Amino acid sequence: MNGPSVQSEIQEINLAYLMLAQRMLREDRESAMYRLGVGGDVADLVLGLSATQLVTVASNQMVVPRFRFEDKQILGLLAGTGRDEATSRLHAAILATARTPENRV
Repeated sequence: MNGPSVQSEIQEINLAYLMLAQRMLREDRESAMYRLGVGGDVADLVLGLSATQLVTVASNQMVVPRFRFEDKQILGLLAGTGRDEATSRLHAAILATARTPENRV
């Protein structure tokens, strides 16, 4: 991995993700919380970040967004590995809905 190039790409991903998350939360908080897989406290924190704070968080060496579904079954269903693609995605959505943000690690 080329250090500076990878770090630059991580910063771009982080900033784009945080800006998208803020926009989603402003437009439809409940839907955004579900789609982002976050609880109310995190949603409030993200909404409250200033532009300077967004850039500061984005500059971190860690990737801010993470795979929401660490469950192999859900990830497989989202990829369409079930009987048919539409049913697989629906099944994944049902399983994901059963998980609350507080139960996600």
